[in-house]
Amino acid sequence: MSWLQRLTPPGVQRMFEKRDTPENLWVKCPISGEMVFNKDLEAGFHVTPAGHHMRIGPELRFKYLFDSTWTTTDIPEVAKDPLKFKDDKPYTSRLTAARKKTNREDAMAIATGLIKGIDTTVIVQDFAFMGGSLGMGAGEAFIKACDVALEKRTPLVAFTAAGGARMQEGALSLMQMPRTTLGIQLLKDAGLPYLVVLTDPTTGGVTASYAMLGDVHLAEPGALIGFAGPRVIEQTIREKLPEGFQRSEYLLEKGMVDKVVHRRDLPETLGNLMRIMLKRPAPGANAPAVTEPVEG
Repeated sequence: MSWLQRLTPPGVQRMFEKRDTPENLWVKCPISGEMVFNKDLEAGFHVTPAGHHMRIGPELRFKYLFDSTWTTTDIPEVAKDPLKFKDDKPYTSRLTAARKKTNREDAMAIATGLIKGIDTTVIVQDFAFMGGSLGMGAGEAFIKACDVALEKRTPLVAFTAAGGARMQEGALSLMQMPRTTLGIQLLKDAGLPYLVVLTDPTTGGVTASYAMLGDVHLAEPGALIGFAGPRVIEQTIREKLPEGFQRSEYLLEKGMVDKVVHRRDLPETLGNLMRIMLKRPAPGANAPAVTEPVEG
């Protein structure tokens, strides 16, 4: 204890003591720079007053999407570090850090529940896990989601968010692109809808496979969607890209996206689409009367 502390009465010391303040009490909007109170952000579906859709993980996706409760499905285990890859640190170290950070095994999470009264299987890609990169774990999880949808006879909704293939798994990561495509084909053969919600960012091999193979493609406002990033494209073609290039609204204008939907409206939009695709009546609608054929 310093001499000043010894001379200062305890009551006065408490007045100037440092108080612990949660680090996540305020969040800065990347668009406007405005500081948003975290509780207000949660109440607004993690969309800032300026309209920026913050990146969120599977837990919040499920919370905002399903009618009430949902059931999660464990993703399959895969070989760890099959190529014994190492750059500035071993791949196993990167996996361990990502698992500790996100409290999940890989970049995918699967759940089933009701969306506006319709049984639905949902798979969410978590960008917080190594940039949502597509590796063997994510590929196996996607196939598992297809199997769950086939078993339960439900539509499959995929929320994509990725920087591309996982380079630490080399060609094994690229193999997941055709594998996920085959899973989608099984859904189509069974007559089950496959819908995609493109979120920020969806790029690389994910865009070149299951992200663009849906029966319907929705996108959150302002999401970056493309194969190569805009900086790489500009360096390649040596030209300045148009304003808003590769954003949801630009892709909607060019016909690559069917509709740009605010996060709060996704359950209603998905529910309506699935009801139409499954040929089910709207809630509360009276079924048409069945008339017996008249024998003549």
